[in-house]
Amino acid sequence: MPTTAHDAPRPSAEPLEPSTDYLEELQAATDAAYATARHPGSAFAGADDAVTARLEHAVEGLHGELVDLMLDLAAHPETAFEEVRSSRAIVEMLQRHGIDAQLGVHGVETAIRAEIAPAEGVESPTVAVLSEYDALPVIGHGCGHNVIAVMGLGAFLALAALAQEDPGLVPGRVVYLGTPAEEGHSGKEVMAREGAFEGLDAAVMAHGYGHDLADQLWLGRRTLTVDFHGRTAHASAQPFMGRNALDAASLMYQGIGLLRQQTPPTDRLHAVITEGGDRASVIPDLARVQMYVRSPAPATLRDLSRRVEDVALGAALMTGCGVTVDWDVHPPSLPVRTNEALTGRWVEAQRRRGREPLPRGVVSETLAASTDFGNVSYRLPGMHPLIRIADPEVALHTREFAAAATSDRARSAAADGAFGLAATLLDVLHDDELARAVAEEFAASGGAIDVPHYFD
Repeated sequence: MPTTAHDAPRPSAEPLEPSTDYLEELQAATDAAYATARHPGSAFAGADDAVTARLEHAVEGLHGELVDLMLDLAAHPETAFEEVRSSRAIVEMLQRHGIDAQLGVHGVETAIRAEIAPAEGVESPTVAVLSEYDALPVIGHGCGHNVIAVMGLGAFLALAALAQEDPGLVPGRVVYLGTPAEEGHSGKEVMAREGAFEGLDAAVMAHGYGHDLADQLWLGRRTLTVDFHGRTAHASAQPFMGRNALDAASLMYQGIGLLRQQTPPTDRLHAVITEGGDRASVIPDLARVQMYVRSPAPATLRDLSRRVEDVALGAALMTGCGVTVDWDVHPPSLPVRTNEALTGRWVEAQRRRGREPLPRGVVSETLAASTDFGNVSYRLPGMHPLIRIADPEVALHTREFAAAATSDRARSAAADGAFGLAATLLDVLHDDELARAVAEEFAASGGAIDVPHYFD
């Protein structure tokens, strides 16, 4: 008998499970690269080994406090610009160690600044270490910012302890910056526009991950909201008198899908239609598309932005709708420009702790996200290495990663990361050749750009 529509297979209420085959292939390639990949490290001398040993001892003395704070932040997650309790907890720890900390600086109520002043008459670089401490909605610290917070804080406190022993051991100015609102926002860019990074010669931070990586691709990110304005009409009696805004949004969505084939493999375009009418019997006069646009370099992000905007304008033209295009309700995030002279010293410090950070390219660059540290790295030399706190298959922004952010690995990373950040900065302060190399590399890679007006 012929098959009827009622006999055909029907989907269930549950979605299909995605295949893990591609991730397994990526992991197999990473595992194979592990066998031969080795970061070259650093040819610079850095700080004297005896001074570095004293720094390491200072970090170990802080470890218990750092873990306590890490767990406390995880138990009380706060989202972007709402990190009231978290920022106060960090300030209180700074104050317990005799550090005068400012809360509510550089245009953000939950931002923090503290400084270690150089010895009188010392002329040396001014360097900064950064902490993030905002969480994700619902899943808490699923990006491990509680670990980021204590690595940066521990690095600063260890350097402060060294300076208190002997000001000559830290020959320069060290700035601690608590930088809120990374998740879904660009808190560092807000702070930058209020002078947070002026006068700095280098800035460092580290991020938890499923691998130890000296460097990894971080994509630039822009946000886009497109409103299509149509004309309502009765969808049955007089559809010809309408101009369908939802049609325009649908055409834009399909156009973005087709555009993906003509973009580099590391570009990312993702969109949702958040408004598209209320009743099927009325042709909608408003539809809204919200998007993230990501690319691995400022220039390619700018080019991709123009192409996406053309798709929106074309969709409006095809449907006879009006259109408004609103870029960057929050400041955009640029890709991270890594300073290799800095990361080489991070690698040497991590080897001292028994870790072996891998060079860029070992882990697939298709597994890329975004961070507002990129905006810092195009103003001054910076590094943003990754430190292992989870199994490789555990993705950022998941409940599983939130659990990893309180694990034994995370507790080890609190000390290892704090030491790595502090040792890297101490090397810059002690080694004039390294400091020159950091500055020269930054200049050779294009120097500072006008971040606020780059996409104008």
